[in-house]
Amino acid sequence: MTRIALLLAGIAPFAFAAPAGAQPVDHSMHGAQPASEPAPEAPACTPEHAAMGHCTLDSAPQEGTPDAGMKAMDHGAPASDPDCPPDHASMGHCTPKQTPAHDMTSMPEAAEASGTDLPPGDAPAPPPPGDWYADRIFPKGEMEHSRHEMMVENGAQKVGFVSLNLAEYQARKGRDGFRWEGEAWYGGDINRLTLKSEGETAFGEGIESGEVQALYSRAIGPYFNAQAGVRQDFGHGPDRTYATVGFEGLAPYWFEVEGALFLSNKGDVLARLEGSYDQRITQKLILQPMAEVNFALQDVRESGIGSGLSGFELGLRLRYEVVKEFAPYVGVEWGRKVGDTARFARAAGEDASGVSFVMGVKAWF
Repeated sequence: MTRIALLLAGIAPFAFAAPAGAQPVDHSMHGAQPASEPAPEAPACTPEHAAMGHCTLDSAPQEGTPDAGMKAMDHGAPASDPDCPPDHASMGHCTPKQTPAHDMTSMPEAAEASGTDLPPGDAPAPPPPGDWYADRIFPKGEMEHSRHEMMVENGAQKVGFVSLNLAEYQARKGRDGFRWEGEAWYGGDINRLTLKSEGETAFGEGIESGEVQALYSRAIGPYFNAQAGVRQDFGHGPDRTYATVGFEGLAPYWFEVEGALFLSNKGDVLARLEGSYDQRITQKLILQPMAEVNFALQDVRESGIGSGLSGFELGLRLRYEVVKEFAPYVGVEWGRKVGDTARFARAAGEDASGVSFVMGVKAWF
């Protein structure tokens, strides 16, 4: 027992001295830090803490560390996977899709040459599909018929149209009358068969002058049609048949224009130019000025037409659209014959100019 007591008494100072030596000693009062004391280590920044914004991962982790391994894995992954964002991937919620190495080398070039960044060229368009899925379920003949009808209804359909531009009573000095002007056509967007007619009568005297035109009309642009055909005159003057070429369409600023050149079976050459404009006062009330000018290459005494500018008409009509297809109107029209045409009219006892007050209707269907 005596020996055991002496042994315990000998090792007791060392047991109490070890904890005291392990505690750091503050040497700041001496003005210097001991060189052998290591700097405290910063806590590690795990990917989970980095994803939650608590810290920032080292941009260049040392080789052999877990972060370096993660960086190496990220290098082989796509830069951005919309189905698996980096923060979700770092927390283990999903796994980004891996992209083969050869695809990574072509990604920048493919991105630069996609969509509207592609260089212009004249490569032919790809052929339309020939393996219709519906043919696997329904009879092929019926599907071919359905596809044909679909194409007809979406651009190749035939449409008919009838327009009565003028149908009016004219109150004129000494002799009232009636005037008409209209057209009808049937066809598609490009090719049409067109019929036009216009003329005027004097009450109690029958038709003073009238004409009918049968024309082939073809679109030559988004707003204009070229026309060719024949014209037949009837009325008090001599009957004439004309070969006709002309145009009609919508000029800039919404002017409706129409022109034609006529060559008769007697060699007479005539020309006509018309124009009108719809000025909307309200959604239903429309003021329409219009003008018509006629020319002749030579005198046509049988018809009372002189060479050069033979005459013109100016009109102003105010219409009210009850519906788009039906619009009554009132207005005034002034016409004048000039040059030799005026001289022929005076020789026949007629006035060279006149004013008419008109009342009528415009309709189409």
